[in-house]
Amino acid sequence: MVTAAQQTASAPDAPRTFPKGFLWGSATASYQIEGAATEDGRTPSIWDTYARTPGRVRNGDTGDTATDHYHRWREDVALMAELGLGAYRFSLAWTRIQPTGRGPAVQKGLDFYRRLVDELLEKGIQPVATLYHWDLPQELEDAGGWPERATTERFAEYTALAADALGDRVKTWTTLNEPWCSAFLGYGSGVHAPGRTDPVAALRAAHHLNLAHGLAVQALRDRVRADAQCSVTLNIHHVRPLTGGDADADAARRIDALANRVFTGPMLRGAYPEDLLKDTAHLTDWSFVRDGDLEQARQPLDFLGVNYYTPTVVSQADGSGVHTSDGHGNSPYSPWPGADRVAFHQPPGETTAMGWAVDPTGLYDLLRRLSSDFPRLPLVITENGAAFDDYADPEGRVNDPARIAYVHDHLAAVHRAIVDGADVRGYFLWSLLDNFEWAHGYGKRFGAVYVDYPTGTRIPKASARWYSEVARTGVLPGA
Repeated sequence: MVTAAQQTASAPDAPRTFPKGFLWGSATASYQIEGAATEDGRTPSIWDTYARTPGRVRNGDTGDTATDHYHRWREDVALMAELGLGAYRFSLAWTRIQPTGRGPAVQKGLDFYRRLVDELLEKGIQPVATLYHWDLPQELEDAGGWPERATTERFAEYTALAADALGDRVKTWTTLNEPWCSAFLGYGSGVHAPGRTDPVAALRAAHHLNLAHGLAVQALRDRVRADAQCSVTLNIHHVRPLTGGDADADAARRIDALANRVFTGPMLRGAYPEDLLKDTAHLTDWSFVRDGDLEQARQPLDFLGVNYYTPTVVSQADGSGVHTSDGHGNSPYSPWPGADRVAFHQPPGETTAMGWAVDPTGLYDLLRRLSSDFPRLPLVITENGAAFDDYADPEGRVNDPARIAYVHDHLAAVHRAIVDGADVRGYFLWSLLDNFEWAHGYGKRFGAVYVDYPTGTRIPKASARWYSEVARTGVLPGA
């Protein structure tokens, strides 16, 4: 039998039909949209502290107000329903639920998420809850943060609070979003909160994030409904060597170990890759990994969340310019411990407002690799999208053809991967709303919905209407 997907696979300009049941959604993160930074018991996270530190964030922007989703959540859910989204991936703000990172939950914080989830369910939108999207309670950072083992125990306790409150409503859970950024940008290069620059602390943080993930999955399994799904979201880097030479191949291997296998190894295989341990042996003996940690980190998952924006191109170098073109922000400190002789290169061709190369072939190659490496683990694209210099015209319309082209071509890559055997179950567009884009402040717009920050007015962009039709029909139109 020839499927509809196979019929269109050889006709690149023909419509492409996605499998029945494919999940279409959009995603956000708590600190980027909620605002209400001091309301109802919420206390500072590391991103509150980081953003309020002069020189850390463009224009001195903070998430104090963001897009005011905390007060406008009902309006935002109505927008999702209007756009026909089948799912909404959001994150819980740890300090809104457990302000100090210890002790009992604040019911007002939990009530906010209860109301949000109930409204989503009423509108037929599947809630997908992420437990951690980078907003560690500042009190836990003051006690050492992710480089300290105790933070893993606090995360498991917080997970239990969230699961007890929402486990009867939420079927799909994600433990961590992009732990690579938390560990290596937060503690290595310092371009993300908490802004520390210690390569050993970054490696310690990576391990404790692995362990925290495993403990959180166990806490979820003990508390949520029997049909619930547990996952983790990784920003798997699609690493390409600049040339076909052995030296560049070794550079790609080093970065693949630090970017990808440092998490997929423990979480999915129960071991750190030997080459990673060898590459970093001059920095640490990894004695912070205790007996039983790797068994704890490796827990059965229902799917792997994959975030992809652009490929990573590397070569061997003499140690200069190590992190100038890795796409993760400028810093005199590297987020790549043990990779001092690796240089990063800007891929050729079109770029987004972030300066990231537009290359959907990287997403196809990445999905095929993951399907080969972990053949029994379904995949979900939990973030994919692009920032462009959007603006509202005099009629109040926002036309963004470059974003439509970006999403179209990346969805075509996903479809091609499915046709070629990848078990991809869903796609979440990043992001639902323009929002606080971390160290870039409000200067980068990723949203399908335009936000006029002075008034908070939401305007669906042309891409939102386009994506809505794809989500409703499951059919990607021809180019």
